[in-house]
Amino acid sequence: MSKLDKDQFNNKLFEYLDSNNEIVNSREWVKSVNEQWDHQDAVGILKSWESLGTVVLTFVNATGLLLTEKGKQAVANGSPEALLWAACGVDGGLTPKEASDRFGPTAFGAARSKKWIDTDKVTKKLVQSATSITDATREILSDLTNRLKETKDINDMKKSGFVEEKNLNYCKINKGEKYGNRKKKQADLTLDMLKDDAWAQEEFKFNVNSKGLVPDSGFRHPLSKVKAEFKQIFLDMGFQEMPTMNYVENSFWNFDALFQPQQHPARDSHDTFFLSDPEKSHDFTDDHLEKVKTVHSKGGYGSIGYIYDWKLEEAEKNILRTHTTAVSARMLYKLAQTGFKPQKFFSIDRVFRNESLDATHLAEFHQVEGVIADKEISLSHLIAVISEFFRRLGIDNIRFKPAYNPYTEPSMEIFGYHPQLKRFVELGNSGIFRPEMLRPMGLPEDVRVAAWGLSLERPTMIKYEIDNIRSIFGNNINVNFIQNNPICMFKPLK
Repeated sequence: MSKLDKDQFNNKLFEYLDSNNEIVNSREWVKSVNEQWDHQDAVGILKSWESLGTVVLTFVNATGLLLTEKGKQAVANGSPEALLWAACGVDGGLTPKEASDRFGPTAFGAARSKKWIDTDKVTKKLVQSATSITDATREILSDLTNRLKETKDINDMKKSGFVEEKNLNYCKINKGEKYGNRKKKQADLTLDMLKDDAWAQEEFKFNVNSKGLVPDSGFRHPLSKVKAEFKQIFLDMGFQEMPTMNYVENSFWNFDALFQPQQHPARDSHDTFFLSDPEKSHDFTDDHLEKVKTVHSKGGYGSIGYIYDWKLEEAEKNILRTHTTAVSARMLYKLAQTGFKPQKFFSIDRVFRNESLDATHLAEFHQVEGVIADKEISLSHLIAVISEFFRRLGIDNIRFKPAYNPYTEPSMEIFGYHPQLKRFVELGNSGIFRPEMLRPMGLPEDVRVAAWGLSLERPTMIKYEIDNIRSIFGNNINVNFIQNNPICMFKPLK
């Protein structure tokens, strides 16, 4: 982008407006005058004319799809899979590694799925399996405006890195009431104006409503605001807060005590963060350990268990806790040892999972958990409590769906409707803790424990109408959003 010439811009602006009533799209007009001018610089000049009443600006929010550098290359030379197909017809084909090195990791899969290439059984090289092809990707990108009408096309092209969505906001420019006034008001009285009385020929502008600079200060994060609301709702419903300071947990309390088998996929390094120092810990009693080991490997309490060789070394591995249910397990064990009496617990704190980041998932997030321990409670009690909890949050449109959890039976997933995403978003999980988890702790047979867990971020997204979780937690957060948003109060009880 070249620096915008202010005088040249003003000449072009008024030359156009003198002959026309309006400029419909400032971005397109600036580009037509000089492709190298920056639109944002132009808007700055236009706003100064608007302050004089010379022009009237109407701002329009808009986004558009633009070709990335990869997309431009595909238009110029062909898509990666088409280039790979062409190369496979030369010199007896390519090895898969050569194909990946030359055309990228996605070219082979795309070309094979379109049945353009195949692998020679003798040479193990990639060869053409189609005599001719139509490069639909190149055709779509070459006519981006008209061809990308289907959501699937848009998503495919964005996912492949051929196009990107960018902010293309613009303004409509009309003549103002003082269009003939093209002399700008002065904001400052200068020494030169005073020397020769030139100030008398100038007009000055003053902002009598100015309140001055806002002093630097801290602002409460939206998650903190919602967390305080959640905590108050739990306290109003008679819950007691659990201690949750231990981010590092061993696998025994995080998995084994919850009747989660040691071969469960969640215990893989792809889903859980394991510590290397200290690698292990042992803070559970031998009696509890033996009961957990037995119910896993042989069964008990009406269960046949998982029938496998339970290993102590797996239970001792230290991890970043994947859920605050590990804290609930510790509290229930303590409750069993000190003499059972009905209790309602809650916690709100951070958990960690080795997740792939997207609009609704983070590797580090907050979990909200509620636990009710009493005699002869059932799923209907749990549904009632969860419904009341979300009613107090102001989220009325919720749904339940049957689910599977290793440590609850029956189990339910909880979904809430997101007005911005226009779909139901998973809010959390719930269920009745299994006897295989509770009985080894020493809780009486007629005691049942209902629990539910949800993220703090997703309800916050719904209340603030945010469509990407990274906008409220992580490196992408907008500081202005934190400063300018009031506390999001949930609607009062009726």
